[in-house]
Parts: sequence; structure tokens; C-alpha cells
Amino acid sequence: MQHPPQFRIVKESPVGILRERLGSRGDIFLRRSNTGKFNDTYFVEGAELARPLVVRVAPPDDRGRMLFYEHRMMRQEPMLHRLLRKNTSMPVPEILHFEEQNEVLQRDVMVMERMPGEPMVAGHDALLHELGGKLREVHDSIRADPGAYGYLGEHRPMRPQKTWQDAFRVMWHSLIDDIDNCNGGSAEEIKAWREKFDEYEAVFAHYEAPASLLHMDVWAENILSDSSGRLTGLIDWDRVLWGDPEIEFAVLEYCGISTPAFWRGYGKMPPSTRDAGIRRVFYLLYEVLKYIVIRIARQGNPGGAERYRMMARQLLEQI
Repeated sequence: MQHPPQFRIVKESPVGILRERLGSRGDIFLRRSNTGKFNDTYFVEGAELARPLVVRVAPPDDRGRMLFYEHRMMRQEPMLHRLLRKNTSMPVPEILHFEEQNEVLQRDVMVMERMPGEPMVAGHDALLHELGGKLREVHDSIRADPGAYGYLGEHRPMRPQKTWQDAFRVMWHSLIDDIDNCNGGSAEEIKAWREKFDEYEAVFAHYEAPASLLHMDVWAENILSDSSGRLTGLIDWDRVLWGDPEIEFAVLEYCGISTPAFWRGYGKMPPSTRDAGIRRVFYLLYEVLKYIVIRIARQGNPGGAERYRMMARQLLEQI
């Protein structure tokens, strides 16, 4: 697809609302979305649009306010969306334009089609059943090359690892580094989190996990459905990880998506062995501990991080 040559983005007002023109003779305005916790998201409105659009603007390029895998993570989405649209039936938007470090905004900017539907509300068993089937299709259909695990996108937050054990070790210690760098834990806690992984790393050692494409942020706001409860979109693929589907299952559990209806759609249940149970705890910890960094480094709320330190302590007691 040819991108409109007159594409441009300019600041319009002191409050940072954006105005944008995509080859239209009429004015096109951007309305801020109330959803989205990381990027700035805007719905594009204008009478002459050929179809509904969304503009997403990455946050300022400040590594100190982000988790190690979040820095410039939007840069992997164009490739991912092409993969998904070509190889699966998962409904994801077409990306029409991506621009690194727009010269006016000094941020990455992406324009994509706006998927129909609204974020999921509770009680939609049929929707979760459909989601389960399509997520299984993604896990089974799209995998990295042999010997490549981890965050493999164009943002390159880590080197590809030859095994899932190696990848998760790098991910775990990188996350603990982020917590340490923002003073999110005492010296004793930092040491305990590192040593606990070392103590139980054997549960990953002989585990032949596939390098599946994992969304890693499947929650209600990213699941779109129409009025009949049909899945119309799964959005926000910027946190994609290539690795063990069990870590995706832990995120699903944390976000309340892991229901009987979902698992009927997925077609198989998570493993229930002792080693899988220990991996589940570490995967949940990986999800929980990230909020310490988010609360402190991004939101300036050290007190809000205490809840997640308490959750981490409770999870470790399960091992």
C-alpha cells in the first residue's frame, strides 16, 4: 500500500492534542482515547476518511521510566501485524504508516485502521471461547526460528537466546535490574528474588518450550467485540514475546481471562505437573514485579508499589 505523500503530524494546542492529515481535503482531528496505559492513543475523526483510523504515539524516549522490554517496543508492531494477518485468523488492525522519531513530536508514531467493536465486558463466555481458539492458533502457527527465544523485535531489548531457560534467565534478571535501578526493593529483596530463581532454575533446564508468538497483554481493554459478543479485534501487540505459552497463561490468569470458556476454546488446559506449578509462580511473579517499576519510575508513586511487593512475597510462599 502506498502511504499518502502528504502525511504529516503537527502540534495543535498547548494541551498536546494532535491534528493530522492523511491525504484528505478536509480537516481531520484526533480525539484522545481513554484507554491505553503506555502509548497516547487517538481516534481519527473527519468526514472524508475512507475508514476509521487510530493514531498511536509512543511515550518520550526515556529508558529510565520504562521496563527493559518497553523501550521503543512499538517498532516491532508493523512486522508482527503483517505476520498475524497473513498466517492466522486473529483479527488485528492493518498498519498504514509507521514513523520512527517523528521530527515534530520526537516520538515514534503509528497510524492503523480502527477495529470495530468495544472493549470486552464481563460475562461473555462465547467471546472468551472464540478468543481461546484464535490465541491457540497464534501460539501454534507463528514461531521463531529454532534457537531464538525472548524479546526478538526491532526494538532489541535483549539478544536472542538459544533456549527458553536462557531467555527467561535474562528476562528475570533484567526485570530485577529495573526494580533495583528505581529503588523498588531493599537489598535483601533484590538478593532474594535473584537467588530464588537460581534455586529453581532446574524446572526450566530440560523443558523444551516452543518459541511461540505470545501477546503478553491479553486483558479486557485489548479484547474488542461487537454487540453480539463476537470477537472483532485483539489489539496492542507491542509487548510480544517469543517463548513458552505457559507464561502467556499466567498473564491470562492474572488478568481474569483464564476461564472455563476460554480453555474450552483453546482446546487444552495448562499442564499440572509440579515443575509446571513452579514455573507458573515465576511467570506470575514476572507479571506482578513489573508493576513495582511502573508505579515508581513511571507514575512516581513509591507507596503504590508496596501492594506488588506484598503480592510477590505471597507468591514466593507458594513454592
